[in-house]
Amino acid sequence: MLAALLLGLILFQFTTNGVMLKSLNVTNIFLQNGYIMVMVLGMLLVIVIGHIDLSVGSVAAFTGAVAAVLMTSVGLDPILAVVLTLLLGGVIGVWQGFWIAYLGVPSFIVTLASMLLFRGLTLWMLGGQPVGPFDESFRAIASGFFPEFIGTVPDPFGATEIKLGPVPVPLGGGDLHLSTLLMGALLCVVVAVLGVRSRREQVRYGFQVSPTSFFVLRNVLITVGIMFLAYRISGYNGLPVVALITFILVGVYMFLTLRTVIGRRIYAVGGNAKAAMLSGVNSRRMVFLTFVNMGVLAALGGLIIAARFNSATPKAGYGFELDVIAATFVGGASMYGGIGTVAGAVIGALFFGVLNIGMGIMSIPIDYQFAIKALVLLGAVFFDVSSKGKDS
Repeated sequence: MLAALLLGLILFQFTTNGVMLKSLNVTNIFLQNGYIMVMVLGMLLVIVIGHIDLSVGSVAAFTGAVAAVLMTSVGLDPILAVVLTLLLGGVIGVWQGFWIAYLGVPSFIVTLASMLLFRGLTLWMLGGQPVGPFDESFRAIASGFFPEFIGTVPDPFGATEIKLGPVPVPLGGGDLHLSTLLMGALLCVVVAVLGVRSRREQVRYGFQVSPTSFFVLRNVLITVGIMFLAYRISGYNGLPVVALITFILVGVYMFLTLRTVIGRRIYAVGGNAKAAMLSGVNSRRMVFLTFVNMGVLAALGGLIIAARFNSATPKAGYGFELDVIAATFVGGASMYGGIGTVAGAVIGALFFGVLNIGMGIMSIPIDYQFAIKALVLLGAVFFDVSSKGKDS
């Protein structure tokens, strides 16, 4: 999947005459697609445990509408409105999780019904009209930038560019935000340390590991990729707040899935529900908690969408569930459940972010954009099905 992301970047860098990797566009990958990167973390767990959620777009629209009304009509403080909205997302997750986990109604039906229900409630709450604008502190969730606490320096590369074959790659063009570069370097250290620890544990327990040369090369490439991303982002306004939120959530969910009992149980239920139940795992509770988690993240996605557009609109969230589901499958999650990683899901979300930004730069009509996304999703699921057939 990482190769597909790099291929997409190179392809759009070539077709946009070197515009794709400019600092503004790299930053926009996070600003314009933050909702995908947040909600894909919840969708990953839903799909891993063997279910699906078609309602995330409508839930995001509804929760964003509720937050808008709380801040504009009721006059609540933005922080309190955000907390109440996230709690509402959890309540919606409880509603859906109860039907699915304890009443045995298929998740496809429950979330399809919820998609219609919350779309209707959104139209009712907004009265068919946008509600906004919002306080600047709330808008910062989606359009703000992390404060620069170190300083800026002129870009040593100026406005130069290098060429990878026929593909121009711009270097420089503005001042660099040092705090963003520092956080990028710290992230590289964390990734390297975790990689070494994981490899040592695998060796200790007798698992087969990749050759040392491949391991080193992989980490070098990851480090180069992270620092190039940090470099490009630092050349605009620094680290977007929504990107910082995403990185924190990614760390939390990587720890959840790899290092906790709950994470292991979710994968166990998705891999074989009967075997997990015989092993003492409460499968219903795991499914229930997974949908509660999805509700909270859908609400966070709704807040990001509302903050991004500075208003809650009746049409917010239309088709967003398709982007989130597609990004999860493209990131390597299996439609059969039990397979998928946080890193893969995030890469899938980044891939769709690159796809959206690239097609926007190229002014590809929206109808063609939907067709391209459909083919990408179809190809990812076909690869999963064919791989499953070979394994069996």
